[in-house]
Amino acid sequence: MQENICSIPINDVFLPRQGCPMCRMRQMLEERKAEYITGSAMMEPSVRIKTNEQGFCFRHFDMMVRLGKRLSNALILESHLQLIEEELIPMEASKKPDKKRLAALDALTKDCFICRDIRQNMENMARIVHAMWISEPEFRALYAEQPFICLEHFSLLMNVDQKGLGKHYQAFYEATSRLTGGYLRQLRQDVHNFCTMFDYRSSESDEWGQTKDSIERSIEFLTGEAPVPPSAASDPR
Repeated sequence: MQENICSIPINDVFLPRQGCPMCRMRQMLEERKAEYITGSAMMEPSVRIKTNEQGFCFRHFDMMVRLGKRLSNALILESHLQLIEEELIPMEASKKPDKKRLAALDALTKDCFICRDIRQNMENMARIVHAMWISEPEFRALYAEQPFICLEHFSLLMNVDQKGLGKHYQAFYEATSRLTGGYLRQLRQDVHNFCTMFDYRSSESDEWGQTKDSIERSIEFLTGEAPVPPSAASDPR
């Protein structure tokens, strides 16, 4: 498989053949961005202006705290909180509510600097996946060997730049739907089997098999986030 600066990150996330490769790609991009924000970009005025205005969601605040230094996070928070105090929440009790400021505050609570960046980068990565799938037979084979593509990233891969796929759109859809649809059917059966284990006719059985973590795997498929699985030694009942 021929590699270049664009394809290397794609190969890195597809080669393990574990879980959804697009989720793994998003995680890689998020961690790199969190490290960048709390590192070299912290004192860049152009970046700081945007982080002050947009803020971060809990997921990415948490990632920044885990991956960056505490002073870096504190400095980012200091200027972000200052902007909110000065521009969005007037402290004078005598003033009437400002509808524009309230609307801006509502928008801020739904915004995140890293989320915006990741959405754009994931769309670019999806286009690279398309291009590699079209031009590289080895990558097509690797793509087909993935355990599954989660629901969110099935939607991403099928909706981004449909024109770019051109005549290959139908074949790419079939390859991707096999990964998503096949796993979905297996999940549904595993969750069904999990439920039947609570039936009185199965009360003596301890053969949970792969149904035991079917709840966690279903949530991962639906949301791209994997909850902590139960202890291997515990009985879900």
